[in-house]
Amino acid sequence: MKPTINCRGKLLDLSQPMVMGILNVTSDSFYAGSRFQEEKAIIERTAQILDEGGTIIDIGAQSTRPGAKEVGGQVETNTLCHAIEIVRKEFPEAIISADTYRGSTAKAAVESGADMINDISGGSLDETMFPTIGELNVPYILMHIKGTPQNMQANPTYDNLIQEVSFYFSEKLRQLRALGVNDIILDPGFGFGKTVEHNLELVNNLEQFKMFGLPILMGLSRKSTFSKLLDVKVEETLNATTVLNTVALKNGASILRVHDVKEAFQACKLLTINT
Repeated sequence: MKPTINCRGKLLDLSQPMVMGILNVTSDSFYAGSRFQEEKAIIERTAQILDEGGTIIDIGAQSTRPGAKEVGGQVETNTLCHAIEIVRKEFPEAIISADTYRGSTAKAAVESGADMINDISGGSLDETMFPTIGELNVPYILMHIKGTPQNMQANPTYDNLIQEVSFYFSEKLRQLRALGVNDIILDPGFGFGKTVEHNLELVNNLEQFKMFGLPILMGLSRKSTFSKLLDVKVEETLNATTVLNTVALKNGASILRVHDVKEAFQACKLLTINT
């Protein structure tokens, strides 16, 4: 696996697993505990992520939960960039990821201080995204999704899940590399156009994606899969999230994208000590 990612001159060492903490500046994230819109709350949440062992701050201004409504591009850009500027000013050494599927928003986010782009659509929702990433020369998180946030959970089907996700990555990587993009992180898209069974299959077969020689990010945190499997509310899924995060780490995940940073960091630390 490629051991380092160049974040605008800051080298991110992925030889050991790390944690990406979620900072949502939306009003309708599926998990209420992750919503932060006021400046004081944004600063406090960022400090919490860093204090609890998080390495990357993932800031999003457009909810991508199933059935989420789109906010306008300019609204997303303004909200996201404002939050990035706050974090960059208060925490100048922090590594910031901008969570967006719009090329124009990605460009503005990097200009405001973001170090990488996290695109849940893999470039499928905005044809300008890949060329924009090529021009920006920043790391790109390439996620697999089937459909859009509005329809992705409407009976998703696959003949062979792992093969189809692998083919998707192969095609997208070919396009990105033709544009000169080299620092790429793969996200198999847990919960994005997948059933509960598909999600579990992804985690259990995560090692299959190591063939690409790229870091793998997993975003399992408090997803509805746990609520459905255990018949509990989203607020009661922390333990389940930690268990499956541990399985993902054992199977090759390099980055855990989470709401609960302390618990994910402890899982990373314990596995690192154990190996």
